[in-house]
Amino acid sequence: VQLQASGGGTVQSGESLRLSCVGSGFTSGDYAIGWFRQAPGTGREGITCISPNGRSTFSAESVKGRFHISRDNVKNTVYLQMNNLTPEDTAIYYCATVQCGFGVKATGTWGQGTQVTVSS
Repeated sequence: VQLQASGGGTVQSGESLRLSCVGSGFTSGDYAIGWFRQAPGTGREGITCISPNGRSTFSAESVKGRFHISRDNVKNTVYLQMNNLTPEDTAIYYCATVQCGFGVKATGTWGQGTQVTVSS
């Protein structure tokens, strides 16, 4: 099982980015996938996740209403659409297999991370 995150970059405050997490070595529909982020000097925060069939999601209060997670199991890809970005969203973003319910709990497989930088 491998995950690869991509799509990070540098944007200005208020702009949008879409991250992708591509899975290989497994059937995408078998796993819930989540996104985490880690800003400098802080711990890793689970921000959103999606169930294996895509019918249910969870989002942390810090991103609710601005970030939207979706998946395409045919392409083995999970997307994170990030809108209205602020400098506080600057972090390395990781995708992972998770338990997705009233929170995001990693279950062992991580992507390599993609840097998102938001300038004011």
